[in-house]
Amino acid sequence: MPTVHKDGPLMVIAGAGSGKTRVLTYRIAYLMQQGVDSFSILALTFTNKAAKEMKSRIATIVGESEAKNLWMGTFHSVFARILRSEADRLGYPSNFTIYDTQDSDRLIASIIKEMKLDKDVYKYKQIRSRISSFKNSLITVRAYMSHPELIEADREARRPQMGEIYKEYVDRCFKAGAMDFDDLLLKTNELLNRFPDVLAKYQNRFRYILVDEYQDTNQSQYLIVKALADRFQNVCVVGDDAQSIYAFRGANIENILSFQNDYPNATTYRLEQNYRSSQNIVKAANSVIKHNQNKLDKNVWTENAVGEKIIVHRSPTDGEEGRYVASSIFEYKMQHQLHHRDFAVLYRTNAQSRAMEDALRKRDIPYRVFGGLSFYQRKEIKDVLAYLRLIVNSKDEESLKRVINYPARGIGQTTIDKLVVKAKEHDCSIFEILERIEELGMGINSGTRTKLANFSMMIKSFQVLNETSNAFEIADAVTKKTGLVQALKKDGTPEAVTRIENIEELLNGIKDFIDGQRELADMTGSLTEFLEDVALISDLDQGSENDDRVSLMSIHMAKGLEFPYVFIVGMEEDLFPSAMSMNTRSELEEERRLFYVALTRAEKQAILTYTQSRYRWGKLIDAEPSRFLSEMDEAYLDVQTPDDSYQFQPLLNTDIFDTPDPNRVRFKKPPLKKAAPKAKSVPPRKNLKPIANTTNTNDQTNVEGLSEGIKVKHSRFGTGIIVAIEGNGNDLKAEIDFGTAGVKKLLLRFAKLQIIK
Repeated sequence: MPTVHKDGPLMVIAGAGSGKTRVLTYRIAYLMQQGVDSFSILALTFTNKAAKEMKSRIATIVGESEAKNLWMGTFHSVFARILRSEADRLGYPSNFTIYDTQDSDRLIASIIKEMKLDKDVYKYKQIRSRISSFKNSLITVRAYMSHPELIEADREARRPQMGEIYKEYVDRCFKAGAMDFDDLLLKTNELLNRFPDVLAKYQNRFRYILVDEYQDTNQSQYLIVKALADRFQNVCVVGDDAQSIYAFRGANIENILSFQNDYPNATTYRLEQNYRSSQNIVKAANSVIKHNQNKLDKNVWTENAVGEKIIVHRSPTDGEEGRYVASSIFEYKMQHQLHHRDFAVLYRTNAQSRAMEDALRKRDIPYRVFGGLSFYQRKEIKDVLAYLRLIVNSKDEESLKRVINYPARGIGQTTIDKLVVKAKEHDCSIFEILERIEELGMGINSGTRTKLANFSMMIKSFQVLNETSNAFEIADAVTKKTGLVQALKKDGTPEAVTRIENIEELLNGIKDFIDGQRELADMTGSLTEFLEDVALISDLDQGSENDDRVSLMSIHMAKGLEFPYVFIVGMEEDLFPSAMSMNTRSELEEERRLFYVALTRAEKQAILTYTQSRYRWGKLIDAEPSRFLSEMDEAYLDVQTPDDSYQFQPLLNTDIFDTPDPNRVRFKKPPLKKAAPKAKSVPPRKNLKPIANTTNTNDQTNVEGLSEGIKVKHSRFGTGIIVAIEGNGNDLKAEIDFGTAGVKKLLLRFAKLQIIK
């Protein structure tokens, strides 16, 4: 008889592909069938996609109306909802703005500039990252100031004013009525710890708590879950220590490793059957992860087919690696009638996508890069959103500075600087200064004062409209009345047309959002709801299942996804494992877990590639195969390396050819002046042999037959048409249209073109 667990702490150790989502879904459905009120169940995930999928599955079991009552979503979305209700306790407005990374960067850059600090020493992205790590470790400004070791560490890093920047950043966010992503966790901790009545309220509400991907929780998330679950201890966590890969952003693997210590009476179950991958993939992954010392015991297995062996392929360069991946995708697709969406290319660093993109473009293979500039980060979209945020929260300083003179309305930077200074003097928001602009004067001429007053009046009129209208109606009014679209139409460039289309797509998205909100209890489709939804959206939430493109992404972004065919590229020492992650055993073990995650994304076939040499910082360096390749059991690998012992077997009997008389030889090859030194070979790892160095000859193109309109082939750019030929002798050039690769002007003596007839 299967065991059924209802009350008390519960840990489910779930191996890769073992059905974590299904376990959480059925546990929630079971609790509801046992009479647990759906309003008292809290389920926390790491992506909106996972939350929506779980809620959809639960709805099919217990019904749509009951599923709507669940508190289910990402940590940030659920805690943002709680903070909206309790914001006044912390001195924030309920309609506080949520700053994304770009907003934080802009604010920190402004603070560094205002403090007249060296921006090459105080790099705003590094400062923002450090502030983020402080908040996730619950190091507030007060805690920082009383922490001599942290202050000394920043002084040694030549950033002695780090504490002042941190304090100013926190003060400015508070004054603007804004929280960044890390505040959503930090402020929830503050709320639950400072106000016992609020903690009791939510402890009583959330009688049953479920947490997905528990191994990825950071200290701040861990403490919130522990506080909320403390009264009833009906907490169920699901995770896999072998997939803990987010230490760089504060995730603490000890949270799952020490769950038993936190809850001594906890029950532990292990899900060890993998339903996703073939036997070869599962066994190869197991053979790698066993090299980690800090882990929970489990034995992942599968009843799936044995499947193809994992291909390990070696290429001379990263360019060749890209061409191998592109041609393999093309061949697999043709042979097995697959879709482009069946393929994913995973890499350790985002910079590796360049060679992959080049190769896929040349083969006309559609792809999407995850982790690049998302739709909501495009300038024109951020401009519209800044107006909308300002309508909801007029204290939002970053949004105001972004749009006060866009489209241009004659308000210069000098005027904006005066407004910033005056707002600081009066300890109020810039918008409040605008409302008093005629009274304060501030040395601003009457014409500019009128423009500022008009801007303030326009925002106020939108705020009045916001009281009776939904998000779409307000956004539509903003795009028309601010002059945003008219300015882009006047521009008339192709880029401007694309931007107008993007704004139109934003409006479509808002309309779709409102239609979706109608189905949810307690939701109205208001502008505040839409802005919160956008602020918490992730790049992976924006994909469409019908979008037939190859997925390119870093391994960190691939967590939780699966694809029939997966290419893991750049399997080289100092790249994967990263040179920056080999200082300690814990860092190396995280890299190994990262490889384990990458490998177990594959359902049918995994292809691992590495190169003999790769460009790093503009220099071609020798590469060494990754240690992870040699850690896998050879029984599950198909290592595809050139056979160095190959010799051509003559097809004819050589005795039929005359041996030339040495005295009659008319042409002799001149003797070599000096033999080139042999390249230092890389020590082989099992049967992963370094390729012998090869040299490219710069044979001159035979220009005979080349003329305008001729079709030619180039080794890098593919097939193209000659548009024009110019110059003479060694300076003869051809302008060639290579289609997707663009128009290139090539020097013919180096181009090595092949005429296609």
